Amino acid sequence: MEFIAVDNFIKMIGNRRFMAALRNTIVYTAITVPLTLIVALGLAIILNQKMRGKNFFRTVSFFPYVASLVAVAAVWNMLFSPSKSGPVNMILYTLGCPPEDLPLWAAGREWVMFTIILFSVWKNMGYYMVIYLAGLQGVNSQLYEACALDGANSWQRFLYITIPQLQPTTFFVTIMLTINCFKVFDIVYMLAGGSNGVVNTSAIVLVSHIYEEAFTNWKLGYASAVAMVLFLLVLLVTIIQFRGEKKYAND
Repeated sequence: MEFIAVDNFIKMIGNRRFMAALRNTIVYTAITVPLTLIVALGLAIILNQKMRGKNFFRTVSFFPYVASLVAVAAVWNMLFSPSKSGPVNMILYTLGCPPEDLPLWAAGREWVMFTIILFSVWKNMGYYMVIYLAGLQGVNSQLYEACALDGANSWQRFLYITIPQLQPTTFFVTIMLTINCFKVFDIVYMLAGGSNGVVNTSAIVLVSHIYEEAFTNWKLGYASAVAMVLFLLVLLVTIIQFRGEKKYAND
């Protein structure tokens, strides 16, 4: 058994698709998590204000999260079609971008990960916006009043009241986002799977690699070894979560 485990580990190190999957997963997580945090918090702050139609805009922001992934991915691929007839590329072409310089989006190796990240942020921002809204509504309004009486402007109130009060919420959202990003599969498969379902090395992630090796190549032992790597990554994040929970519990 030890020989098999070591052999699978050596295969992983020498496997170009595994190394690409590990790299892409880390890059995807490192970019998607902060972007989603910023967008979700920004939306929550805007929609927490007294404004007309805020319930409608909350619903619109949350809709991508509950909508069918197959449907929204199909619409997304249509909007970001690599041809000049695609709506987004048509706008870029109208603004003066030469046809040969138009992005290929999910069809191109240089743009596919950016497209997946952009789609992930748009798809999930509504869910985390709702969590931030709950956190914002739990902030004591008297803190803002006292801060305003001391002469603080809007930015200072946000920096010294909102951000510290939302630290537990931000911590929770960060942990949930990080774990979900490590486990991403469906978004990558829908946007970059192609007609044959094979994801190229520019977009492949760890779960895609596990699925490919286990159910396409039937290398179940190797796939289990890759799954163990993913498990250890998620376990590391979970340990950080437990330590953070103890910190906030003690506070």
